[in-house]
Amino acid sequence: MLPARWDIVEQSPLCTKLVNASGVSVSTIEHIMAALAGCGVHNVLIRIDGPEVPIMDGSSAAFVKSILACGLANQGQPIRAIQVLKSVRVERDDAWAELHPAENLEIDFQIDFDDEAIGVQHRVLNMANGSFVRELSNCRTFCRRADVEYMQSHGLALGGIPGENAIVFDGARIESGELGLRQTDEPVRHKMLDALGDLYTAGAPILGRYVGHRSGHAMTNKLLRALLSDPTAYKFIECSPETAARLPGAGVRMAEMPAVA
Repeated sequence: MLPARWDIVEQSPLCTKLVNASGVSVSTIEHIMAALAGCGVHNVLIRIDGPEVPIMDGSSAAFVKSILACGLANQGQPIRAIQVLKSVRVERDDAWAELHPAENLEIDFQIDFDDEAIGVQHRVLNMANGSFVRELSNCRTFCRRADVEYMQSHGLALGGIPGENAIVFDGARIESGELGLRQTDEPVRHKMLDALGDLYTAGAPILGRYVGHRSGHAMTNKLLRALLSDPTAYKFIECSPETAARLPGAGVRMAEMPAVA
């Protein structure tokens, strides 16, 4: 059994991978983790018979739909959350990520790519009241054409199909299937989706403001390690009904799920 926990995450720029002391691993967990966080699931056992979570369409949409269709069981226990008490920052070259005290989870993300079709994108989102499901859940993973060619030359991503499970950018050109992008700023929204999934490995919802600049999976995990290794930077709290109502996924309904092409 693998706990989906920050301290057994193997840092990688491409995905989030769990590896236990026996070498058992499962990779690409971030999209299903985001779905769980964004639907308000705080206790779950996932059964998987392979080394990687299926990529589906490159977003969290299929997982979100299944969770909302099944519904949640109230276990009659209080919800515990991690309250950020002081600002924490990690950085590498021109990328950085921060956590700041806040009443509920907020995500502030900026990306900057040379590809004309991506460029600079910035979005800020209060994650309360189901905003993940409405704003981020159907946004797909993306990569550059040069990255695809590099991976395929090394025997990776051989089954990937642009537009079906990833958006591929090549300069000003977008390969995203016949219907194009689901959001004009789909790349930065997907980065926010990834960040929520990676933050879920903290083991409890986070009450704080996440700020990421050119950040990725490894950077968010590094940020969690910095936060949770400093006992003065956070504390566990038992959520009041008012606080629980501000957590991602609280009260979300299937009707809020955006259409997926």
